[in-house]
Amino acid sequence: MDNKDTTVRLHKFMADAGLASRRKCELLIEAGKVYVNGQRVTAGGIKIIPDKDVVSYGGKIISVKKELKYVMLHKPEGVISSVSDPKGRRVVTDLIKDIPGRLFPVGRLDYDSSGLIIMTNDGGLAQRLTHPSHHMPKTYIAELDKLPTKGGLNAFRTGLKIDGGPKTAAAKIKILSTKQGGATAQIIIYEGRNRQIRKMCEAIGTRVLRLKRVAVGGLKLGNLPRGGYRFLTGDEVRGLLP
Repeated sequence: MDNKDTTVRLHKFMADAGLASRRKCELLIEAGKVYVNGQRVTAGGIKIIPDKDVVSYGGKIISVKKELKYVMLHKPEGVISSVSDPKGRRVVTDLIKDIPGRLFPVGRLDYDSSGLIIMTNDGGLAQRLTHPSHHMPKTYIAELDKLPTKGGLNAFRTGLKIDGGPKTAAAKIKILSTKQGGATAQIIIYEGRNRQIRKMCEAIGTRVLRLKRVAVGGLKLGNLPRGGYRFLTGDEVRGLLP
């Protein structure tokens, strides 16, 4: 159970949960009245991992209420949508320096894509937003190397087979402008498959040159600068709930 990066002393955890003073909690542990993962503990100084270990006293689970945080981040290209990377590349948590506590990204945004990504410590909200049944629309602006054909646009809207799997869900695509043979399109999808938009565009004979996510549901990126972040308002958080 001992992991110096994420552990906390059991008596401190109990005190932080409001059970009693630290000294009183130490006495409860020594008296064998505290259980960790169903096992009685009596050793002083024992450490636990709050996010993993289950602590109980008097038949009730002890938990520390944490402050839920919701942050909008404008992810630049060249940053991984993760909390760590074995290759040592920059990750989204590297961009958030002055917010205490651990945040994690909701869903993923490709390494070479930019735009809105939600960071939070609310696992329940993250699960609801990423579950397929939630059908959360995600809006992107894509720069394409060529103007799709009318047939290609219709196929994009009705669903395409990518990666040999089932057809994608119905999506929306609207051409915003054309220039020098290429096109800029607004694309809305309701899934989150790996590199989905890029693969869908390839399936209709176009290539994505640049991709930016500008909205998740009713939450819009707006003028937030690349690499910038801000807390969501209460109304914005409630707007993400099903």
